[in-house]
Amino acid sequence: MADVIKKATRESYGEALAELSTEYPDLIVLDADLAAATKTGIFKKACPERFFDCGIAEANMMGIAAGIASTGKKVFASSFAMFAAGRAFEIVRNSIGYPHLNVKIGATHAGISVGEDGATHQCNEDIALMRTIPGMTIINPADDVEAKAAVKAALDFEGPVYMRFGRLAVPVFNDKETYKFELGKGVQLRDGSDVTIVATGLMVNEALIAADTLAAEGINARVINIHTIKPLDKDIICKAAKETGVIVTAEEHSVIGGLGSAVAETVTECCPVPVIKVGVNDVFGHSGPAVELLKEFGLSSENIVTKVKDAVKLKK
Repeated sequence: MADVIKKATRESYGEALAELSTEYPDLIVLDADLAAATKTGIFKKACPERFFDCGIAEANMMGIAAGIASTGKKVFASSFAMFAAGRAFEIVRNSIGYPHLNVKIGATHAGISVGEDGATHQCNEDIALMRTIPGMTIINPADDVEAKAAVKAALDFEGPVYMRFGRLAVPVFNDKETYKFELGKGVQLRDGSDVTIVATGLMVNEALIAADTLAAEGINARVINIHTIKPLDKDIICKAAKETGVIVTAEEHSVIGGLGSAVAETVTECCPVPVIKVGVNDVFGHSGPAVELLKEFGLSSENIVTKVKDAVKLKK
C-alpha cells in the first residue's frame, strides 16, 4: 500500500497563491508579520513587488486590503485565524463586509490543531464570527487538493471570502486529476442510508475513517464534505436528512455557531431530524501536541463512531 501523503492546508494556500500569480497579475497579498507561518512567504518570493508586510497590526491590514480592493485589485489578507477573525473583526465587518469588497481573508492556524501555541491562538470561534457578517462567503478545505482549488475559486468570485487553513499536516484524499471545486456545493463522498456524517476541514478524513469502522459493524453511513460553510448547500443537507433520518456533524470548531449550527438551522426548516454535533464543547483549548489534543477534545474518528451510534438510536 502506498504511503498516505500528508500536507498542511496552509502550505497549499501559499503554493496556490504563487502558482496563480502569473494568471492573476492584479493579485496583491498582504500579511501581518507572519509570512513564514501563513506561507504567504512563498508568494513573496515569487512576486516581491506584489507582497506587503503590514506588521503586527491586523486591523490596519484589513483596512489596507479594503482600500486596495476598492481600486479593482484582487487582494488576499493573511494572518492566524485568531487575529484575522477575532482581533480584526470590526474592520472586517465595517470596511470589507459592509461595502461588500473583493477581499479574500486567508486565515491559517485555526482550531485546536494549532497545538503547542495554546488557548490564546486556538481559534474555535472564527466560523461563528464570520457567519454573522452579511454576504461573507466561508470556505474550510479538507486537504491539499481542495485547498488549492478553493483559492482559485475564491479569486474568481466577486465579494468577500473568509478561507480557513490549518497548521497540521493532514492526509490528501482527493484526486487532483478528477477533483472539481464548486463554491457553495457539498460533496457526497460515501452513500449511506442509516445516518449522515456531515464534516468539514480536517474532520472530513476522520469521517471517512469512521464510516469504514461503522460499515464493519453493520451501520451504513453517508459522508458529506462541506467545504463551503456559507452559503451552505441546503439541498444536499435536506436530501440527506430525508433519506437517512439523522445527522452527525464534525468540525474542528466550537459546536456553537459553526457547521453543526448551520446544519441544524437548515434541517429545522426543511426536514426536522436529530442532529448531534462533534466539535469543541464550549471550552477553551490548552497547549499540547496537536494530534493528542484532537483526540482529547473528541475530534477523532473514534468519537464520530460513538456519536453516530448514539444518533442512530434517536431515529423514529
